[in-house]
Amino acid sequence: MAKRSFPLSKVYILLESGPVVMVTTAWASKMNVMPMSWHTMMEFEPPLIGFVMSDQNYSFGPLMATRECVINIPTVNIVEKVVGCGNMSGAKIDKFRIFNLTPKPAEKVKAPLIDECYANFECRVVDTSLVKKYCFFVVEVVKAWADPFVNDPLTIHHQGKEEFMVAGKTIKVKSKMK
Repeated sequence: MAKRSFPLSKVYILLESGPVVMVTTAWASKMNVMPMSWHTMMEFEPPLIGFVMSDQNYSFGPLMATRECVINIPTVNIVEKVVGCGNMSGAKIDKFRIFNLTPKPAEKVKAPLIDECYANFECRVVDTSLVKKYCFFVVEVVKAWADPFVNDPLTIHHQGKEEFMVAGKTIKVKSKMK
């Protein structure tokens, strides 16, 4: 098979495999929600997640101020709400109200869980050493929630502009890793 040169500006399309998440913050009695695709697992115990949040995003200020957030994992059934949240700033509007999302109190952080998401991770920022240069945060999941009735979630995966892939069939392959 002959391969062709691929545009560097589109490398992320081939590499991005994690689901779109919705990051919630709360600061000065104001809640916000921001969709995000740029995240990665960094460690398993304790669970550490790294993500990029531009300092141009409204959520950056509340995250820096409180050092807390919730990473919520939506499924395809609310994809229009996810995209809608990403198309406007929460600086002057209430995205929970506009997109009819249900905030639920978290147990260990002040940021809310999104009830419509099948999983929620309450997080605390543990490393900001790469924020100034790359806007890269490292957070520790301090409490995790998952809907026990969702076995094969149809998560959404951003592939650039208006393109999304929906998670599909799960397969099992024998491995020595547990």
